[in-house]
Amino acid sequence: MSEVPIGRRVAYWRGRRNMSQQQFADRLGKSKSWVDKVERGVRSLDRVSVIHDVATVLALDPDTLLAGAGRPEPAQSPGEAAQSPAETTDAVQAVRAALTRHPALTARPTAPAPDHDRHRTRLAHADAVYGHGRYPALLGLLPDLLHNSHRMAVDQQVQTYRLATLALVKLGATDLAWLTADRGLATAAGTDDPLLAAVAAAPLGHALRAAGRHRHAFETTIISAHQIAPLTTEEGTPAERTACVMLLLQAALAAAEHGDRPTVAELLDDAHAMTEPAGPERAAVDATRITAATALGENQHAINLHETLTASPGWPLLPLEHRAAHLVDLAPAYVRSGDPAGAGRALLTADRLVPAEVRVRPAGRAALAGVLNAQGRPDPHLLALADAAGVGGVR
Repeated sequence: MSEVPIGRRVAYWRGRRNMSQQQFADRLGKSKSWVDKVERGVRSLDRVSVIHDVATVLALDPDTLLAGAGRPEPAQSPGEAAQSPAETTDAVQAVRAALTRHPALTARPTAPAPDHDRHRTRLAHADAVYGHGRYPALLGLLPDLLHNSHRMAVDQQVQTYRLATLALVKLGATDLAWLTADRGLATAAGTDDPLLAAVAAAPLGHALRAAGRHRHAFETTIISAHQIAPLTTEEGTPAERTACVMLLLQAALAAAEHGDRPTVAELLDDAHAMTEPAGPERAAVDATRITAATALGENQHAINLHETLTASPGWPLLPLEHRAAHLVDLAPAYVRSGDPAGAGRALLTADRLVPAEVRVRPAGRAALAGVLNAQGRPDPHLLALADAAGVGGVR
């Protein structure tokens, strides 16, 4: 394939992955027209970041697209959605084993100087894998990243632990998520860099929430947010504002799960004031407002806000993972508002965006079973999805 244009290579590998142009476009956050033009050579594919995104969705090394080298990989379903719960458990155990080899004990004084650029590239790839919702693939990358974390720059170590925390929370391994988040914050705290500590505190809040420690999650994130919070959108650096917004969102969700409506509203309003209109951070605030309303039992309000969000220009700016997770988390609001069909549509859309959200993530599998049980005449598409995902317990 060394002489084949890159667009033709994209089409070839998309076919090998059994993806339609629409499915491929959805996973990239692009239009079907964009994909068609790239594959026909009408539109060039010359930005490195876009090539990396394309390679991530196709489960390829970017060099395979750039040079056409290497043997074709075995075909796999989109997003590794066919991975069984047992296989996922094995992958989590591999991460657990990597965490038992603490970097402070495995570092070798005579080892060659660390290649920070190489580690940064690998972390950028892992981050893209997470953003596209390929959680099993990310689990496969984590053991080696964790094993080599002692050779990374401090910010790279924090990013490694952050990614590990997010993936482990997705897959219900809350004990390990708590451990990786704690290691990330401990690493950041040793630098006297408040911004890095704030970046590390958000995953810890996420892990504590997943473990049901809502009060501790609130305290951790709100204290960290206050340490870096700019008073207005004009104060502080963009990185500080972003970190502060993420912390406020975690604190708001913890407050919602504790039933504290006034605090939720105050925190979300503060976060809203720090974001730019029509930007991804504003969309993240709006999505959190919906998740918080669902947690507070304000189901119809959450659905109304969701319909407004999905019609806004900010919705497509959210990562695929975020959009799919949002739809999974919203499904119970549809069921409780008496619209199980709407819940089914939300899950089918989530599966189209990120199959692993519904087929691998425990919360998604539980939502799927719950929606099917709530429907008098189960949607045949949902039944097919449940069968493909191996979801039982459906009456």
